[in-house]
Amino acid sequence: MQFDAPLALRSGASIRDYSLAYETYGTLNADRSNAVLICHALNASHHVAGVYPGQEKSEGWWDTMIGPGKPVDTDRFFVIGVNNLGSCFGSTGPMHVNPDTGRVYGADFPVVTVEDWVDAQARLLDGLGIQTLAAVMGGSLGGMQALSWTLQHPQRVRHAVVIASAPNLNAENIAFNEVARRAIVTDPDFHGGHFYEHGVVPKRGLRIARMIGHITYLSDDVMNEKFGRQLRQGMDLQYTTQDIEFQIESYLRYQGDKFSEYFDANTYLLITRALDYFDPASRHGGNLAKALAIAAARFLLVSFSTDWRFSPARSREIVKALLDNRRDVSYAEIDAPHGHDAFLLEDPRYLSVVRSYFDRIAHEWVEPAPPVRELPAGAVL
Repeated sequence: MQFDAPLALRSGASIRDYSLAYETYGTLNADRSNAVLICHALNASHHVAGVYPGQEKSEGWWDTMIGPGKPVDTDRFFVIGVNNLGSCFGSTGPMHVNPDTGRVYGADFPVVTVEDWVDAQARLLDGLGIQTLAAVMGGSLGGMQALSWTLQHPQRVRHAVVIASAPNLNAENIAFNEVARRAIVTDPDFHGGHFYEHGVVPKRGLRIARMIGHITYLSDDVMNEKFGRQLRQGMDLQYTTQDIEFQIESYLRYQGDKFSEYFDANTYLLITRALDYFDPASRHGGNLAKALAIAAARFLLVSFSTDWRFSPARSREIVKALLDNRRDVSYAEIDAPHGHDAFLLEDPRYLSVVRSYFDRIAHEWVEPAPPVRELPAGAVL
């Protein structure tokens, strides 16, 4: 979907003549009440479910969750996946031409925030003729967007499903993001973010960034179970500091190599910075309960016991703040060994929780909509 009108960004900049890539699944019902918006995490896209014809390895990133007969059942719901502004999978981003200069944006692409993404998504829904969402849903960074939807557009969201997420990043998470960014910007092929003009890609930096990130997505239990201290097949200790000897080293390098072939370096910088900036409580003196007072939606939050990047304690902060405001909240803490990646995996208990919640949403269609709390005049989000 193409947008000509400028979109004002939280940085004070704006962007015009941009497009958002999106996919839809299922059928929008007559009163347009069954729409579910899916918000993606760092390296995902609008392709949330299904397989493209003739492309066997094109499975959507949340295909375990979304589809006919699945927890988010596309026989009942109209599901919308949107690629965020600044990403590298179809929506306007750093690799596209700036209409104001005629040159590729590169490092000049404006800094975007979670709030900017939500505003852009709202414009897309306007274009689709959808005023109210049955639910907005996301995991990790996608969960932050779902939470932000309930604050920026409280009258447009009936339910918010926030999975493996947090109300903001702690210092450790910001530190991991910074190390990954330094790996990219110090790559000799980065050229200050204008590497497109030089016909190169800062693959070394991207590889390291992905390796750092991947370590944080897995739990210690999973890494030990999958790799332990195993050496590569048929290899003895080489007593060298250069060669790949352990299986975990080989795995991380494989992940880094694969990532560097398809992800954009400037996009990585933009998205990790958006993660760093997200903190709705900062406008309310750090009081999350005050920040969430405007939310009118009902909530489902899910966390995973071994997720140390977005720990259950962070989800509980959101739950408490919502309960302080007497909001309707369901919370599930799944004892799973997979770390942060658990929100993408096929855990029967986790999928059952989401399925039950969406069954509840479907049953509400025949009931009157809950009252919407309007934003007080002069209030600041």
